[in-house]
Amino acid sequence: MNARPTMTTPWRTARRPLAPRVAAPREPVDPARIGRRVVRRRAKGMDAGAVAAALEDARFDARQASRYEDLADDVRGPAELAEWERLAQLLADAAPGTVYDPDTDGVVQAELAADAAADAARQAELREADRIEARADELQALRELGTLEQAEPREGDEAVRDELTRRAGGYVQADVDAWLARALAAHLGHYADPAAREAAAGLLPQPVLAHAALLSALARLVPAAAPGELAFAARLAAADPEATADLAALLTRATEPADPAGSRA
Repeated sequence: MNARPTMTTPWRTARRPLAPRVAAPREPVDPARIGRRVVRRRAKGMDAGAVAAALEDARFDARQASRYEDLADDVRGPAELAEWERLAQLLADAAPGTVYDPDTDGVVQAELAADAAADAARQAELREADRIEARADELQALRELGTLEQAEPREGDEAVRDELTRRAGGYVQADVDAWLARALAAHLGHYADPAAREAAAGLLPQPVLAHAALLSALARLVPAAAPGELAFAARLAAADPEATADLAALLTRATEPADPAGSRA
């Protein structure tokens, strides 16, 4: 019996293995911070006398630790001593009978607020990283289907370009760069917003920006040109982006209407 021929799908290409994604770094352990937190937990509910006694104990421990060379680099002990000193001064300045409460300690509350802000920032970074990953997967699929040109860029696609470049081991993705350049030149997608086009100048590499500038100038000079006729613009931009940008500026000046007031001067 003859084996049945294997059918292939002509438009689907093998997916290139992705470069490993770097895991989000964990917050480093801070022994000094741990020491301050331990002191605050112990001091909760203590009055000025109790804190003063604990301070003396901490000073004794510090003197004992100073005798050992292996404790010379210890940061937790000095941090605990400094915190006992701060709390002793805090209660000395407070009304008689006041006991320590971290919930009313301005320093503690400021630290908690800073921690919350830092955690919110980390969560936002993780969400943005997930969004970039998902969008990169989407654009990669469109490339494999040959329909990338039908998509319109979205806000943040400049970072997605960087992710696709990372996945490719640092190689420039010429088709993605050309897609972004054409969209930027034609004001497609979020590039319809002048602010987005201005921001792109600081987010996209110079060859992409030069390519977009030349396409924009050529569109005014030869409005009926087919996309294939302008393929040379990408090669020029890749070879010499600075010269390409200069050429785009020259063509732009050449196609701008003459200023009647300037012509009479």
